Amino acid sequence: MAAIHGRAFILDASIQALCPLLYLRAENPHCASRMQRLLEFIAHHPYLVAAAVLAAIVVVVYELRARVQAFAALSANQAVRLMNQGALVIDLRSKDLFDAGHIVDARNVPAATLESQADSLKKWRDKNVITYCDSGSNGASAARALIKLGFTKVFNLQGGLNAWVKENLPLTKTAGGKSSSK
Repeated sequence: MAAIHGRAFILDASIQALCPLLYLRAENPHCASRMQRLLEFIAHHPYLVAAAVLAAIVVVVYELRARVQAFAALSANQAVRLMNQGALVIDLRSKDLFDAGHIVDARNVPAATLESQADSLKKWRDKNVITYCDSGSNGASAARALIKLGFTKVFNLQGGLNAWVKENLPLTKTAGGKSSSK
């Protein structure tokens, strides 16, 4: 008595038990032809395939960049709350940009000298520290560097000073060592 069961064509259970491989069908006989068809498609449409690969690369780069910039990110309003609780604010821009306008009570530590000046910031290791630059990308990398140096509560102002200004929050200008609110 013959019966079809799953992938095997069963004539007799005892015969199948002796040699089960004789009664199994091939998994997918068209698998090789599908691969050949894919390669043929790629050969006939190289610009379309190149555009698809390029689009995939652009998406991956965009996502990686967004993740790098979003490291420990705070919005401007969240940063104000932390500042009201006594957080240290570190401006990573150059001295000229810092003098032109910075967040109130921010300390200017250029990104290039951050690791060398970490000892002067050691009393802040267990307190809230907020880093910022113009756009937020250097702030994220500085936040990572401070965490590697032993700081425990480091945050990055998402969008940097540009986001701060966009939220119409106050800046201070430094002229000859004096601070004035804007």
